[in-house]
Amino acid sequence: MKTEINTIWLDLHEELYTFILFKIKDEQVSKDLHQEVFLKIQTKIYQLKHSSKLTSWVYQITRNVIIDYFRKSKSKKISINDFDFPEEQNENFDYSKLTNCINQKIETLSSIHKEAILLTSFKGYSQKELAEHLKISYSGTKSRVQKAKRVLKQNILDCPNVESDSSGKLLDFENN
Repeated sequence: MKTEINTIWLDLHEELYTFILFKIKDEQVSKDLHQEVFLKIQTKIYQLKHSSKLTSWVYQITRNVIIDYFRKSKSKKISINDFDFPEEQNENFDYSKLTNCINQKIETLSSIHKEAILLTSFKGYSQKELAEHLKISYSGTKSRVQKAKRVLKQNILDCPNVESDSSGKLLDFENN
């Protein structure tokens, strides 16, 4: 077993650290989570039934550690820059002003839509991973995520201090 852990470390430690750092954006926290991932690998390696799935198994552990970190800390504030509104093309718009508004609007979503938004847009879940997590079909998951994004966007556009054009593109926002 020690040989397996050493092999995993040699093959994946840099790649996993980079993956964690990309999601966390804090070097020290990323190093701590990186160590936590390898501790979990070491204590759970016996659960891996097929060595051909080693890399995906390790990445699933890594994603779970990152999700647990965000759940525990709740310090990650959501920014409009993290959210994907495909229709928006105006790169000059200062989306950072909308951060508090978006956080509030996400909190008002139904638990189903809130979970879909948070896990796919902020926690790095693919829609297939979300489908597995929720134990629903992939097409059902795609519909849920699309609807959650539509509802959130409409909620943001309904704010009295948000100005948009007829296509729904954000034009301006006034801080109150």
